[in-house]
Amino acid sequence: MKIALLGLAQSGKRTLFSLLTGRHVSDARKEDESIEGMAAVRDPRVDDMAAIVKPEKIKYAETAFALCPDMEIGTGAGKRKWLEEARRSDLLCMVVRSFTSESVYHPCGSVDTRRDRLNLESELLLADLELVETRLDRIVREKKAGQTPAQVLEEKALVKCKETIEAEKWLKEIGLNEQEERIVRSLGLLTLKPVMWTYNVDEKDVKDSGTDPFTVACSIEKEIADISDETERREYLKDLGLTSSGADRMNRAAYDALGLMAFYTIGSDEVRAWTIQKGTTALVAAGKIHSDIARGFIRVEIFGYDDLMAAGSESAVKEHGKTQVKGKDYIIQDGDICHFRFNV
Repeated sequence: MKIALLGLAQSGKRTLFSLLTGRHVSDARKEDESIEGMAAVRDPRVDDMAAIVKPEKIKYAETAFALCPDMEIGTGAGKRKWLEEARRSDLLCMVVRSFTSESVYHPCGSVDTRRDRLNLESELLLADLELVETRLDRIVREKKAGQTPAQVLEEKALVKCKETIEAEKWLKEIGLNEQEERIVRSLGLLTLKPVMWTYNVDEKDVKDSGTDPFTVACSIEKEIADISDETERREYLKDLGLTSSGADRMNRAAYDALGLMAFYTIGSDEVRAWTIQKGTTALVAAGKIHSDIARGFIRVEIFGYDDLMAAGSESAVKEHGKTQVKGKDYIIQDGDICHFRFNV
């Protein structure tokens, strides 16, 4: 999973990237440079299981974030340095400034969240429109030599995309059929991707729930991140009316936006979370761990996180008859703890 952080200059996306990934971004960074980093998805279930199993180490799932160059309004195709990275990403996190500060300038002269969001939406639509029109122009030139059935289908799909975008509608909202989506997938159209609007707000405006918009106050997130004592950290969050940090909430919101979930493997050596798409079979999940496990798959023994918490130990789970044996077509459920049996 890769998430692109996009937005205007001074929106707070660089601060957010550093908080999520722990990577410092130099002021000397080139204006057209994208930077990538990994962020651990702090999953309370991993901590709870580790408290019972007491493994040598724990491993959270991870998310890749890309800090993209600043977006500029009305600059044209050649100036969109952020575009290539955005097209390669699974989720667009659009960071919009909603905080007030006289010491931080705004590229449009004033803080206006609604205006900035509409402008950014228009930039995404325009970027897609220009790409679709370029592709259609090429098809028109190629038609002189005759068209294959595949080219005819592509032209129809692209015309539909063009008409939709010109009507200022997002392709993911109207829904392309399976064939149309397969035809245009390689273009990486932005309006087909899930988008998470993230408002960088003043401290008093942070909400602990909700994803449109998702709210975070970068001004206080560094303070939260600097608190190493977990009890003290929770108390500080509680005083702010929050249950978790903005970085943790963002990772969970991204999971939801992409239809992802976690399953777990536990043992004395390691408690680990694995990221999969909802609806994933046991065979595919086994391959996430290692291709040999999928190749030699025999069965998977599973029980739930809630069963482990209620029983207090893995042996007690088995004594209570909560362990199930499933085959390769079993659909992994969120919170499943899996022991894969295989032979290669």
